[in-house]
Amino acid sequence: MNLFPGIFLFKKQDIMNENIKQFNVRVYGLIINESGNVLLADEYQMDMKMTKFPGGGLKFGEGTKDCLKREAIEEFGQEVQVLDHFYTLDYFQPSMFYKDYQLLSIYYTARFSDTIQFKISNKPFDFAELKNGNISFRWRSLDMISSDDMTLPVDKVVADMLRENE
Repeated sequence: MNLFPGIFLFKKQDIMNENIKQFNVRVYGLIINESGNVLLADEYQMDMKMTKFPGGGLKFGEGTKDCLKREAIEEFGQEVQVLDHFYTLDYFQPSMFYKDYQLLSIYYTARFSDTIQFKISNKPFDFAELKNGNISFRWRSLDMISSDDMTLPVDKVVADMLRENE
């Protein structure tokens, strides 16, 4: 008997994936310059090429904005100012890389605190060899960005959102 008329009750197996045991929280920066370009990171990680937004994994005891600031220091060697929340993943997304993890991705707009001090390339994957940990950066026009530019499933959604909001 449903004690709450008008409310559809789900069975546990209908809304949960029993194989998921942990969360993987990722925080990304959408850094948009004055020319209307968004910064992309081309990385070689886990023996694969991937194009993504800059950012990375949240550590225990760390806030999401602090995570993005730390990741900026690690990836760019310089600070960013976190501006506004843009998007938080609001549907179930299993991790691409760990079978028992559920992904939670959070996106903020951000900008550099100072002039850019690192190399911005004009071509994707601008590094000498395909070695895990290699990373290069490039700008992509907001009016041209699409889900096809991105590797990670949630980044694909956000890329399309950026283009629509442009």
